[in-house]
Amino acid sequence: MTNIDIIAIMAVLLIGVPHGGLDGAVARRVGWPATSLAWIWFNLCYVIIATLVAGFWWLFPTASLGLFLVISALHFGVSDVRQTMETSKHNWLPILAHGGLVPVAIPSFQPEGASAIFKLLVGNEGANRLMGIIDVAFYCYLLIVCAYILFSLKHKRWQTHASNLVFLLVCALWLSPLVSFSLYFCFWHSRVHMLRIWNALPVNERFRSGIEAVMYSFFAWCAGAVILWYFPSAIESALVQLTFIGLAALTVPHMILVDFVDSKIHRLIS
Repeated sequence: MTNIDIIAIMAVLLIGVPHGGLDGAVARRVGWPATSLAWIWFNLCYVIIATLVAGFWWLFPTASLGLFLVISALHFGVSDVRQTMETSKHNWLPILAHGGLVPVAIPSFQPEGASAIFKLLVGNEGANRLMGIIDVAFYCYLLIVCAYILFSLKHKRWQTHASNLVFLLVCALWLSPLVSFSLYFCFWHSRVHMLRIWNALPVNERFRSGIEAVMYSFFAWCAGAVILWYFPSAIESALVQLTFIGLAALTVPHMILVDFVDSKIHRLIS
């Protein structure tokens, strides 16, 4: 990895990962009690789910990476267009187009770099198998993106989203996989998510939620530092594994809360 790749990974860990720090506020918004005991139970459940995901990855790495790519596509796709899809019935095409950026476009545009990352995560055989599946999916994804661009020309509310996607696709074409992922994850996905949740919070809830976000981020950074401490001779591979296995472990409880529980309740009351 180049120095820029290492900086990109550090940006994901330091800037991107903390965007889940407001999940406690989201939980209270959907009805989780605000008591101290309930807060402890929420964090315990969160940690248990994340630990189970990490354990599943340890036992079945290739299947875990494949599932992570699929759920990432769903999570990123829905999150990136959530504000617009609340006022439109035509959601599936934008979701597929935006959701395919990370798991399909980035590996297809930079196959050597993506394959090297996959090999660190799941080994040579698993990486080759997943890259073969992505190669096939890429042609379908190109058709989806073309259809989405034409769709946005007709439905003007989608034009800003489509323009952002085209910009990110160009970045993915020219930048390394880690840099293009970091650019998207830190400055698009995480930023939009945090601003949306923060703006929706009552003013009297923001102080507590901000403190929680800082605490969660600090503990996540400390846990990462401890893990890296035990792998000083393989810092690059340890960074990649920590970043993506950690993201997978945290994405599952985050996605359950944000994309299913929170979204379902808001659909019911809208």
